Amino acid sequence: MTWIFEQSWVLVVLIPVLVLLYSFRILREYERGVVFLLGRFWKVKGPGLIVVLPVIQTMVRVDLRTRVLDVPEQDVISRDNVSVKVNAVVYFRVIDAQKAVIQVEDFLAATSQLAQTTLRSVLGQHELDEMLAERERLNADIQRILDEQTDAWGIKVSNVELKHVDLDERMIRAIAKQAEAERLRRAKVIDAEGEHQAADNFLKAAEILSGKPQALQLRYLTTLQTIASERSNIVVFPLPLELTRVFARPDTEAPGATD
Repeated sequence: MTWIFEQSWVLVVLIPVLVLLYSFRILREYERGVVFLLGRFWKVKGPGLIVVLPVIQTMVRVDLRTRVLDVPEQDVISRDNVSVKVNAVVYFRVIDAQKAVIQVEDFLAATSQLAQTTLRSVLGQHELDEMLAERERLNADIQRILDEQTDAWGIKVSNVELKHVDLDERMIRAIAKQAEAERLRRAKVIDAEGEHQAADNFLKAAEILSGKPQALQLRYLTTLQTIASERSNIVVFPLPLELTRVFARPDTEAPGATD
């Protein structure tokens, strides 16, 4: 009988000690504990050492650090009816532990599904050229929409980055042909502009030379010097320009002239 009494005394002392030890919880600096009292929300505790009474209280641990969510590859039809495969990465964190636990069953899965649907919806409103050339604007649009939708869950979406925009081989060849045609067009435009500028300069030079005989004589001598400096078998005999006027045909015949 004495032995039974001693065992009972030990249990009476040991059980409260175990319950007390089990009640202590340690939360790290980046963790919060959402505590429920008899099923109803009570308060958010942490970080540090907290006490959660067994049976009548329960705690859900929430991590407040920034999480990286890899959005799976999505099939997207662009506004110009081009099929592409796009994937992205989303950076978000919990800023309100109470909402993240109470307002949504699984905030990580909910954010992942919302990111997939938003990615298809936003990119489907743009053409392929915009997806390839304006990624920063598309990233900002997706981030803004996700942040607005997840605000009710206590989640802050800080950044969204498109990782890959994959095309099939047929579309890659078409884009390469388009880029080559664009380069040829620019080359022709530049060549035409150069011809136009050269023609203008030649016209100005002709006007100057026709109005000033001394300039024409200087140009004539410069041309002779250039020809003489080249290594060739050409023999140049300078001819005064005044002699060419003798053989020049007059533009108009003198009044009263007859055949």
